[in-house]
Amino acid sequence: MEQRNELSISESQAVALTQQGGLDEIIKPLTKEIHLFDTYVAGVSYLDDKSIFEEIKVGDRLSLRREKNKFDDNAILIFASSGKKLGYIPEKDNVIFSRLMDAGKLLVAYIKEIKKRSIDYMQISIKIYLVDF
Repeated sequence: MEQRNELSISESQAVALTQQGGLDEIIKPLTKEIHLFDTYVAGVSYLDDKSIFEEIKVGDRLSLRREKNKFDDNAILIFASSGKKLGYIPEKDNVIFSRLMDAGKLLVAYIKEIKKRSIDYMQISIKIYLVDF
């Protein structure tokens, strides 16, 4: 008697999910986010578009992307879910994260805390996670 693995799906189910754009429903249960580090968003005082501060909130998921940068070889940009630039991972913290990203690993961040320090400055604490498949 064939034993069925609870994570398996039939070929027809896989085809249907793929055609309906639901492939993420197959993969999502197989992913986990591993908390790596807590830090803050650097460079927020240099943002041209400060409207981003009105859009973000605690718990928001942020995208991380490597950047070629003449000032920092390990620069990692942080983007809000709207796609607007929020800042950078601090230079003092980005070496290991840049190596992981350069090796093809997916990292994300979540907003942990937002503190308004002045009219033009927000201190944004984040948690960085490795998305493991």
